[in-house]
Amino acid sequence: MKPTEIRSTSDARAIVNERGLAHIKLGVFDVDGVLRGKYVSREKFNSALDGGFGFCDVVLGWDVNDKLYDNVTYTGWHTAYPDAPIRIIPESCRELPFEEGMLFFLCEFAPPADALCPRGILRRVIERARALGFEPYAACEYEFFMFDETPESVREKGYRNLKPITPGNFGYSVLRSSVHSEFYRHLLSTFDQMDIPIEGLHTETGPGVLEAAIGVDAALPACDKAALFKTFTKVIAQRNGMMATFMAKWSPDYPGQSGHIHLSLKSTSGDSAFYDPAAPHAMSNTMRRFVAGQQALMPQLLAMVSPTVNSYTRLIPGFWAPTSPTWGVENRTCALRVIPGSGKSQRVEYRIAAADGNPYLAVAAALGSGLWGIEQELELGEPVTGSAYDLPPGTLPELPRTLHEAAGALRNSAAARSLFGDAFVDHYAATREWEEREFRRHITDWELARYFEII
Repeated sequence: MKPTEIRSTSDARAIVNERGLAHIKLGVFDVDGVLRGKYVSREKFNSALDGGFGFCDVVLGWDVNDKLYDNVTYTGWHTAYPDAPIRIIPESCRELPFEEGMLFFLCEFAPPADALCPRGILRRVIERARALGFEPYAACEYEFFMFDETPESVREKGYRNLKPITPGNFGYSVLRSSVHSEFYRHLLSTFDQMDIPIEGLHTETGPGVLEAAIGVDAALPACDKAALFKTFTKVIAQRNGMMATFMAKWSPDYPGQSGHIHLSLKSTSGDSAFYDPAAPHAMSNTMRRFVAGQQALMPQLLAMVSPTVNSYTRLIPGFWAPTSPTWGVENRTCALRVIPGSGKSQRVEYRIAAADGNPYLAVAAALGSGLWGIEQELELGEPVTGSAYDLPPGTLPELPRTLHEAAGALRNSAAARSLFGDAFVDHYAATREWEEREFRRHITDWELARYFEII
C-alpha cells in the first residue's frame, strides 16, 4: 500500500504490518504550530488506532521554549499535568524519506482537549462552512531565510552576524537556484514523497530568502501540508548543514517573511461560490460578503494570524506587508487581495498572514471571519486602488500594533467566541499575553545602545 491510499484505521494497521515496522513516528501540533511527537511501538500504535492514547497535556501549557504558562486554567501545576487523549489521523500517513521505511502520522487532541487543539479549531470552522453549504479550499505560501549556519553556530554567535546562503538581493534568480540546485532538488523531491507538492519555489528579494507555494487542497489537508512543510523544511536544511527561519522578520534591513493564504469556497455542486462572470471583478455576492467579513474581523482576530512579538515588526508601511484591513483587486499593498479568474481560480489572498503563524489558526481566522461575513450578510465597500499605504489616517479601523493589543482584541471579540468557543479564546489570549510579558522581561540591544551612556 501507498501512504496516500490510507483512509481508515484498518488501512493504517495494514500498511504498518505490510512493511513490518517495529516503530512508527507520531506528532501533534501545539498552539504555536510546533510539532511535538515521539516514536511508538507497533503494538502501541495498533492499540492507539482503536482507543487513542495519552499525551501529556503540558504541550498545551507551555511556550515555544518549554516554559510553563502561569496564566492558563486548562492545565498547570493545579491540575498536575495529566495525560490528554489523542487520536491518530489515519489519512495523514506519510513517508519520511530520510528515515528509511519510516511512516509518520499526525494526531489530534480528542475531547475535552480538542477545544484548544489548533487542528480541532480549524476542523470545526470547516464544519461551519459545510453547514452553510460550502467546501473551503486553501493554499499556503511561505517565505523563509536560509543560512549557512547550524543550531550550534547561531547560539555561539548570539544570533548576530549570521551568514545567509547567498549574498545580496536577487529575486527570482536562476543563478542562485542553479548554484544550490542540490538543495532545491532535495527540498522538492522530499516534499513530493511526503505528498506536499510544491507548486512553485524561487528566490525572493534578500540574501538567502526563498518562497515556496504549496498546491491547493481542501482546507484541512492544506493546513496539514503547510504545518508539515514548515517543520520539515527546517529538518531538510539542517540535514544539509544549513538553517531555515520562518520568523516574521529577522532583520530590520529586509522585508518580513509572509505566510500568505489563498482561500476559496465551492458549493455543494462543486462549482465556485466566489465566481460570477457577470459581476464586477467576477465577484459573486458570496465572495463580497466573505471578504467583507475578513475585513471587519481582521483587527479582532489578528493575534491568531500574527502570534508572536516579532510578528508586529513586519507590519510597517513600505515593506510589502499590510498595515490596515484594506482590500483591493490584484493589489499587493492590501491586506486582502482579490484575484479574479475563472471558476477554478477565483480566490482571495489573505496577505496579513506571516510565516511565523500556526497554519491551522491562521486559516481558521481567515476562513471563519469570511463565513461570519456571509452569515451577517455584510456589505463590502469600494476596493483600494493604488497604494494602500497612502490612505489618510482613520480611513479604516487600525490593526493592533502589539501582541498585547491583539490578545486583548481577541479576548473581547464576541465574533471570535462564536466562531472558536470561549475555552479557546480565553486560553489562546492568555498564551499571547504570556508571550508579550516574556518579551518585556528582557533588555534589547537597541535599548542598551540608545540609553546606556546618554540618558
